[in-house]
Parts: sequence; structure tokens; C-alpha cells
Amino acid sequence: MLNFNQLRVFFHAAKHLNFTHAARELFITQPAVTAQVKSFEEWCNLKLFKKKGKNVHLTDEGKALYKYAAIVFDFETEIENVIDEMKKLKRGMLRLGTTKTYARYFMPLMISTFHETYPDVKINLSEGSSLEMIQSLLDLKIEIGIIAKAQDNPNVYFTPFSQEEMVVIMAPGHHLSNNCAITFEELAREPFIMKTTGSGTRRIVDRMFSRIDYKPNILMETSNTEFIKQLVGRGEGVSFLVKEGVAAEIREKKLATVPLKGNKVFLDVSIAYLKDQQLSPPARAFLRILEKLQPKNNMPPQGIGSLMAKILAGKIQAG
Repeated sequence: MLNFNQLRVFFHAAKHLNFTHAARELFITQPAVTAQVKSFEEWCNLKLFKKKGKNVHLTDEGKALYKYAAIVFDFETEIENVIDEMKKLKRGMLRLGTTKTYARYFMPLMISTFHETYPDVKINLSEGSSLEMIQSLLDLKIEIGIIAKAQDNPNVYFTPFSQEEMVVIMAPGHHLSNNCAITFEELAREPFIMKTTGSGTRRIVDRMFSRIDYKPNILMETSNTEFIKQLVGRGEGVSFLVKEGVAAEIREKKLATVPLKGNKVFLDVSIAYLKDQQLSPPARAFLRILEKLQPKNNMPPQGIGSLMAKILAGKIQAG
């Protein structure tokens, strides 16, 4: 097997045609260079150097081998540069996953903030239900997820990030739209356009109905939030979505919302990553930004709106 240490000594000796110079460059003694070259020649069973007086010359075989050695050590330098660039975030890949609402309303600004400091890092953003993103973590397709804790998993670390208020939505002309407040018992009698199993929203709605020992009248299940909003707007039923995700439609009176009786309902959103995997340099840098956005002690719940306000105010920067 080729001894790369001997090849390196040969390369430096051949480059300078001077064993003493090669020794200084390699931080070894001149006799060590001579010994390594001799061992390399014996392994090759070829004469690579010849002497004429005090000068050293390459044989034809040595000249041919030197060309290949130069290519090898040029690549070594290139590899070292690539490693250095990856450590300094001058290149690399950041793989993220999140829910459709966060992908649409939060991630564009978050990614722009990251790219202001790390413009050469490429980003791959996956979106789907929280359960799908947990599976993507386990399959090593993403490194960090911003998701609801749809289910516990011993291999995934969840840390609280934000809370999103959930609201009941319906068509503006719906018979419940003029109510001052609405109960889950009343909602149980309405056709429900439901998020699919695996989403944080679905988990909350199922839990709320279970508490009152009712079952929702599910007309349709879908993971597509935009489709839910369109169906509800057409009067096909009611639904339960993140407030920020329907704020524009409510302002434009394309949808209506009625407060729930009792306390408000919030969806807990977490930062998720694997417990037993070291994050890549881009992922660690992105996590540092997210940690700056996390609520501090005794802070009130914050949602997409307040997170974006922090970023736009310049309070959150990468690095």
C-alpha cells in the first residue's frame, strides 16, 4: 500500500531538488528525508533521483511520478481550504423543516436574516405536518425543525420556541358568525374541515373535543391550509387554524372568527433536533439565532407576529 508520508517527502524533495530545503519545509532532518526517499524508492523498486556532483536530479521515472504527486497534494490543499470554509460558514448546507404556516409567514424573514451573515450557505427547507418533520429528523433529511410537539420521541430534543393562538374560522355569513362566543359543544354540531392526523393543530382540536366527551363532525381532512381556508370561505364547514395564518382573510372579511368561551387556546411550537447527532456548523449558527428569539423568564406567549417584529427591529442578528 502506498505510504503517503513517503510520497509527501518525495514530492517536496522533487519540487526543490534539494533534500535540505525539503527537510526545512517538512520540519524534519535532512537524514530523515534521505531515509524516507530511499524507503520509497525501495517500495517502488524504481530509482527516482540521481546525483551529479552536489546537485540532485529526477530520473524519468521520478519526473513522471512527480506530476501525479503534484496533483495529489494540490487536491490536499483544496480539501483543507474546503474544510476551513465549511468551519467558517463560507460554504455548506442548512437543512430545515417546519410547518406550512411557519414556512409561509416566518421562514422567509428568518432565512434572509441568516443569509445576511452567511450568504454562501445553501438552504434546503422542507415543509409538512409536525409528525412528518419529526420523521424527517429521524431519517436525517433535516437537522432542525420548527414544529409543534405532535408526539413524544425519545430521540428528539424539543425546546419551547413560541405559542400561536388558535381560532375558529367560518364563512362570514355562517349562522354562528354573529355570536359573541362559541363552545366546543356548538362546534361539534357543525361540519368540520380538519387538519390531518400528525399536525399540532389536529392534536389540540382532538384533545379539546375529548375533554368534553364529544367527537367533531369531520366532513374532510387535509394537510393543505389554503384548501381549508377556501372550503370554509365557501361555507362548507368550520375549522380551527393558527390565528396568524388567517389574519389577512379575516381583515378582508373573506373569513370570520368567533372567540371560544373560556380561555384562549394556544399551539406550542418547539425547536426540534436529534439528541444523538452533532449539528453541522450551519445548523449550529441557525440554532443560535432561534435561541435569541426564544421567550425569556415569565415572558407572555409570543407568536409569529412578535417574532417577526423582533427581527425587523434589528434585535436579532446572526452570528
